[in-house]
Amino acid sequence: MALPNQKRSKSRKKIKQFRHRLKKINLSVCPRCKKPIRPHHACLFCGTYNGKEVIKIKSKNKTKEERHKSKNIKEDLKDKK
Repeated sequence: MALPNQKRSKSRKKIKQFRHRLKKINLSVCPRCKKPIRPHHACLFCGTYNGKEVIKIKSKNKTKEERHKSKNIKEDLKDKK
C-alpha cells in the first residue's frame, strides 16, 4: 500500500477539480419555430432538421373541439355500461 509522499497543494487540487466542471451547452435557434435547440439535432418541438420534417411530433395542446370530442366519447362509453 503506497502512501502519497507529499501533500497536494490547494491550487493543484483546484486545478484538478476545474477539469470536471459542467460545461455550458451551446444552443442554436430552430428556423421554423424559433425555439432553442442543440446544434446538429432535430427540433423536439416541431420535428424539423435542416429545413425538412424528420420526426412526427404529437401535439400536446389539443384544440377546444378535440377536447370536447374526447369528453363526449368518454361520456358515451359510460352511458353504454
